[in-house]
Amino acid sequence: MVDPLSTPLTQRLGCRLPVIQTAMGWIATPALVAATSNAGAFGFLAGAVMKPAELGEAIARLKDMTPHAFGVNFHSFQASAGEIVEVILAHSDRVRAVSFGRGPDAKMIGRFRDAGILCIPTVGAVKHAEKMVALGCEMITVQGGEGGGHTGSVPTTVLLPQVLDAVTVPVVAAGGFADGRGLAAALAFGACGIAMGTRFLMTAESPVPTAPKTAYVKAGTGDIAVSTKVDGIPQRMILNSLLRRIERSTSLGMWKRAVEAGFEMKRNTGMSWGEVVGAARAMTSHGEMPLAQAMMAAAAPMLIQRAVVGGDAENGLMATGVVAGRLTDLPSCADLLARIETEARQRIAALTHREPAHAD
Repeated sequence: MVDPLSTPLTQRLGCRLPVIQTAMGWIATPALVAATSNAGAFGFLAGAVMKPAELGEAIARLKDMTPHAFGVNFHSFQASAGEIVEVILAHSDRVRAVSFGRGPDAKMIGRFRDAGILCIPTVGAVKHAEKMVALGCEMITVQGGEGGGHTGSVPTTVLLPQVLDAVTVPVVAAGGFADGRGLAAALAFGACGIAMGTRFLMTAESPVPTAPKTAYVKAGTGDIAVSTKVDGIPQRMILNSLLRRIERSTSLGMWKRAVEAGFEMKRNTGMSWGEVVGAARAMTSHGEMPLAQAMMAAAAPMLIQRAVVGGDAENGLMATGVVAGRLTDLPSCADLLARIETEARQRIAALTHREPAHAD
């Protein structure tokens, strides 16, 4: 009998379950990626918030923590992006995939492909999926509006079939997934698997400190909102003291927040003002984003770091998918993925009127 959980995702990435742990900044550490990969899913390391040397050290640690392949996330506009790419390519023996939002060009994608590394960009619109495939990407993650962080307005149940109809490469579904029912549903749509961020953030191995982790557990769907005032782009986060202050501010406060965020970015990263502004201008080149918004977009991760690394659940920002509103536990990655597998097999069996199939 064909295993229903054997898909192009598991076959291409070498994992047992068609589940991806996304590369959440400062959260997708070697420990979380290893726990994910050892439990049967495919984990992405958050290289987008690392310097080249730091990423090399993290990959080396991760290699010692799991025998499985894993992925690395990066952004083409981050500082030292070229060096980051070289670090990734130097570890092509274990790095099976890269993920990104604003992605590299066709030449860079070709270099990854030649090294046997799969490019799996995350997109939130049909036109972006089509563009990534045209550039040479061989798999796409589609995040619907339910997803955390920067998000669109089209629900996963609408966007996913649109993208499936528009491209011929395997498609991973993201945005609103947390359990085996969701995995079975995504496979029924025609996706090759699911990607989850918030659900993996809310695990025992997640490095998020106790106070913000507790805030995630306690948050109901009414405690989660999409704001455009943080950096001008719709972004879903848990409502807390900082976000409420930001939401009450006037439009004239954008530049004040941008400068403050720039100072914090400069202080935390050691970047010069020229590098801070340069990172912001690199983001404006991807669309009609004003410089103040771009500076906030470049520096806002510092406010997220204040919560998920520093543990300040009131004065930092906590990006989240709306699915956090129904999650009330912090299981280990092993328990979570065992539960997802069992439930998915049960749901698929119920739909096909068969006994649950088990992997060999």
